[in-house]
Amino acid sequence: MNDDKPFYQHHVFFCLNEREGKDCRPSCGKSGAEAAQQHAKKRVKELGLNGPGQVRINKAGCLDRCEEGPVVVIYPQGTWYTYVDNSDIDEIIDRHLVKGEVVERLKI
Repeated sequence: MNDDKPFYQHHVFFCLNEREGKDCRPSCGKSGAEAAQQHAKKRVKELGLNGPGQVRINKAGCLDRCEEGPVVVIYPQGTWYTYVDNSDIDEIIDRHLVKGEVVERLKI
């Protein structure tokens, strides 16, 4: 194995944290984050982009950018995005993961 290459070309983390109580900070989990993560995982698999050396879609706990959420971060680049719906997720996949372009309108 080549040590200077990451195990995944892109490692994508979706914050799924859910906070309880009416006076707490916003939480990604209450903004459809789990459905978005599942959509991304399915779409990446359909495109044949999943697996070692390619793309890994993961769930994460709190990523501490709650007020900007829901959030997703892509490593090793460390690019942070917010999203509203599956079309935003598709744009992140199509442009960032496939073409290597940052989606400026969704970047935080």
